[in-house]
Amino acid sequence: MSVRIEGLCPLLQVFDMPASLAFYRDVLGFEVVAQAPAESDACDWAWLRQGSAELMLNTRYEADDRPAVPDPARVAAHDNTTLYIGCPDVDGAFRHLRSMGIEAEAPVVAPYGMKQLYLKDPDGYTVCFQWKVR
Repeated sequence: MSVRIEGLCPLLQVFDMPASLAFYRDVLGFEVVAQAPAESDACDWAWLRQGSAELMLNTRYEADDRPAVPDPARVAAHDNTTLYIGCPDVDGAFRHLRSMGIEAEAPVVAPYGMKQLYLKDPDGYTVCFQWKVR
């Protein structure tokens, strides 16, 4: 017997929820499905969706315990986490991201036939938009 899976929704711990929402919602186009404790950018948790892709964000620190700047070691550790997002128009995504002021190198085709566009989110997590090349 196998487990039937209908979706996947990773949870990322973020340093600055308003910055993360500005990136995932305002730049990448995710919609906020739910958030707590309040419906504002200063929330502690948010559930986002765009098409069939889902993502949850949770603040790493409670507001009164948050340091002034992120811990560099923690940000560096995020480098080994990548969100691979299916995107039929990788070149269009690149143009959109650049028009929004996001730093990103032009897409490339990997040896295994995926056109890929890599960038970093505000917390140092890697995001890759990819699609199989015909």
